[in-house]
Amino acid sequence: MHIRRDHGGDLDRVRRAGEDWLDLSTGINPRPYPVPPLPDEAWATLPTQSAIAALTGAAAAAYGAHVAPVPLAGAQAAIQIVPRLAAPGQARVLGPTYNEHAAALALQGWRVATVDRIEALAGADLAVIVNPNNPDGRHDPPERILDLAPRVGLLVVDESFVDPRPELSVVPWLGRGPGNVVVLRSFGKFYGLAGLRLGFALAGDTLAHRIAELAGPWAVSGPAIAVGRMALADRGWADRTRQRLGADAARLDRLAGLAGWTLVGGTPLFRTYETGDALAAQQNLARARIWSRIFPYSTGWLRLGLPGREADWERLHDALAGQRE
Repeated sequence: MHIRRDHGGDLDRVRRAGEDWLDLSTGINPRPYPVPPLPDEAWATLPTQSAIAALTGAAAAAYGAHVAPVPLAGAQAAIQIVPRLAAPGQARVLGPTYNEHAAALALQGWRVATVDRIEALAGADLAVIVNPNNPDGRHDPPERILDLAPRVGLLVVDESFVDPRPELSVVPWLGRGPGNVVVLRSFGKFYGLAGLRLGFALAGDTLAHRIAELAGPWAVSGPAIAVGRMALADRGWADRTRQRLGADAARLDRLAGLAGWTLVGGTPLFRTYETGDALAAQQNLARARIWSRIFPYSTGWLRLGLPGREADWERLHDALAGQRE
């Protein structure tokens, strides 16, 4: 089974040397957590168990977890591990969604089906829900998601975009309910440090131990541990960032209206619009050296991340205003 694996952040497709592009094809916070100078040991020594424990403690506190998060090299690393947690069988993915889930499962021998209703996940040996969903922002309350757990073999909940809306997370229920739930969390998207490659898998003791075994002894780097500990403990920065992202998402919606686009959905980190002709809309933006994201399953949907600098907002404003001309 071949599943197309296309992603945002693919500027190499269009960029030529010396060209100045504004990349809005991802859902990464464009104003990242300010990284201070790191201690020499973060670079020069292998990560210690005490440093890793400090990172997991910071993540547990930030996420409201009653289980120990397993640090990994981004949520993508967790997606690659999930198919190895059980013998291959029937997997169902609530879609359309991030295509790496289906691709990773298929490569490990799972029979993968995409369904369009959460109820259709019942009966699967492994079920995947991305909450909130990428790219349309569809979301379900934690109680509804956890009600599904007794009706599937393994329930995987990808919460890569939940940080701006922590009330949607099922993490606070882990360790107190069904033991067949695995939650994936991204660090790099909300904190704007995707290149650091840090994320977490959260589950009950048995599944968490298996994930840690499959990840190996040094699943994350010393710099990732050092930065992650600082950023996850900085609640003031997180609160201010949630407020700013909400305001910026609303500003982006207003700009999209200049082009006559309508909102499909999204999260405070990205917005998806119905454009009528997504390829034409992408090409028009590309003429202004702005890169966006379109999808193989929709001729109309286009996704935009948030600009960071005021100059970038003005650049996008001019490009969108010109869409109707």
